[in-house]
Amino acid sequence: MFGCCVAGRLLQTDLRQIDETHAMFELPAASSINHVCVFLMGTVPFPDGYGCTVHFFWPGKGFQLLGMLSNEKPSAIFRLRGSYTAQQASAAHTAFSGSSAAMQGAQDQPDVTAILGLAIEPLADIVAQMATLQTVAQPGHAAADPTRLAERIVRHLFNYISGFTGGSVSTDVAVPMPLIVKWYESFVGKVRNGGIGFLERMEDWCVRSCSHVGPPV
Repeated sequence: MFGCCVAGRLLQTDLRQIDETHAMFELPAASSINHVCVFLMGTVPFPDGYGCTVHFFWPGKGFQLLGMLSNEKPSAIFRLRGSYTAQQASAAHTAFSGSSAAMQGAQDQPDVTAILGLAIEPLADIVAQMATLQTVAQPGHAAADPTRLAERIVRHLFNYISGFTGGSVSTDVAVPMPLIVKWYESFVGKVRNGGIGFLERMEDWCVRSCSHVGPPV
């Protein structure tokens, strides 16, 4: 179902299944890895409403949530060198732990074998996890009030969805999960390219304007 390719190396299809919802690739000589690409092989799609989170494990350092895949986003490239930050263990991390000898004692070797973990989960849970990657602001532009930042993110999502539902969102309106995934991909792209300043500009625009015209891009 999945393929993996480290830049400068041959394609890996040696996926190891841990259980029904977790699988992993072993990445030997991990210290020389700059980028890794993960993708769906095109043979088996995700069930409706599901996708997968992608995790990176460095023995002795812990896990990092890299991103996600879905039927609408069947491939992704992740930068590993210079961007690794260990995170606390989660349910997905626990599933990978102890599943391979490469994860035990590898830190004592001259070079380590890292793990690329894949966890199949409901898209709603994936979007919630991805939101944790959005709150990291650029240096010198940290969010002073996390609550206010969260409000801005939710307002941005609300405005995006309302553009597809006739300008309003109520309990009677069903929002397709792929629409949320599309918003997430667009949102993360803006954050990575220019930080969270666009949220502040949107808020300033809302204060100045009393019309219902959509906020500036």
